[in-house]
Amino acid sequence: MPKKNCKYPPTSCLLVEKTTIQTDNQQLSEQIALQQLQMNRLVEITQAINSNIGNKELFEMYHSTLSTVMCVEKFAFFIFQDDAWECAMQANTPEELLSQCSTEVFAGYTRLTSLRDVEQPLLQAFDYLLPVLHKKQHLACILLRGLRAEGGASYDQLRFIGAIANIIAVALENKRLFKKQIAQERLKRDLELAVQVQNMLIPSRLPSNRHYEFAGIYQPHEGVGGDYYDLLSFDDDEIAFCIADISGKGIAAALLMANFQANLHALIHRSQLHVKKFISELNTAVLRTTQGDKFITFFIARYHPAQRRLRYLCAGHNPPFMLHKGELTRLDKGCTILGAFSRIPKIEMGEIYLEKDAFLLLYTDGLTDLSNEKGDYFDGQRLEQFICENQDCTVEEFNKRLMSTIAHFKGESDFPDDISVLTGRIFVN
Repeated sequence: MPKKNCKYPPTSCLLVEKTTIQTDNQQLSEQIALQQLQMNRLVEITQAINSNIGNKELFEMYHSTLSTVMCVEKFAFFIFQDDAWECAMQANTPEELLSQCSTEVFAGYTRLTSLRDVEQPLLQAFDYLLPVLHKKQHLACILLRGLRAEGGASYDQLRFIGAIANIIAVALENKRLFKKQIAQERLKRDLELAVQVQNMLIPSRLPSNRHYEFAGIYQPHEGVGGDYYDLLSFDDDEIAFCIADISGKGIAAALLMANFQANLHALIHRSQLHVKKFISELNTAVLRTTQGDKFITFFIARYHPAQRRLRYLCAGHNPPFMLHKGELTRLDKGCTILGAFSRIPKIEMGEIYLEKDAFLLLYTDGLTDLSNEKGDYFDGQRLEQFICENQDCTVEEFNKRLMSTIAHFKGESDFPDDISVLTGRIFVN
């Protein structure tokens, strides 16, 4: 018996019902096929990520998914890296719109949002915004427009698109973190190697005899640094001692210091080389290495015990202190810094003949740049007072007291720079 509400003849009603069922079955088949296609693409992208596919190929797969599988007419996929948004891929989006993206555009968007009544021009060009976040931090954002579906985009479509975006964004972030970890480990190994090399260049213990005694302090700011001191022995008990401060900190300064030490050792053993010629060639070597980007302050002195003669040259360095016959003076004769000029304009060598024992303190400016929580500096005046109060100590004991004093002085403040000290005592026999 035909249904009462059927407006067609009985046979026609049966045909309508059959057609409806066929249409429903077709739609269901299409939906199942689409879901299967989506699942296949999800598996493909996941497998590609597991095989460490390149970023370009990964974006191409996502582009194909949106345009062919999901039939999205217009989209833009942004990733956040290096503190800025970058468009990783897009379709049918003018460049002038993409260039308007900034850190403020996606601020405040933490969930799927329908872009209605927005004022930002870039967002006005799209229907939906899907953010990808990790611990409340944006990793990516995708903008969509023109999903070809009856009644607009369905939640399932958007959820699938967002799921793929999430997988890709997290994969990219993991890659970035992995590369960062590798870089940090490489830097750590380089730093350890630099420390080993520098420990070989900075003498851990300095020679002493009846003519002299020396002791050093070396405290780099970043594990390695650009400070340098040394003591070299020659025939007839003659010695040369020096201290240098390379501009900058860290590995770059340490490498420059190593190069400087090699040049210094090569030049200083050329006995026929006059002092002015020596410092000029050393300046040329520094300039050749640094190309004028860095400079070096330098102090060097040579002492001949038999002649009781101390010759020195201060190249833009903090003039060392010398306590001799009860008088505290600064060894300030010399020239400009090394590596700043192709030719040093004026070189003045200092020369002193010692009548009695002398106490010497060479240091880099990391010592006098040290400040405490009140803003007071461990300046030259404080250093003079410390020398006068501790002049009778052995050089080893003097350095221990100096480190204890500056540690107490700075309190919780950090060391601002590398600190090096070379303390010496010359005995006049």
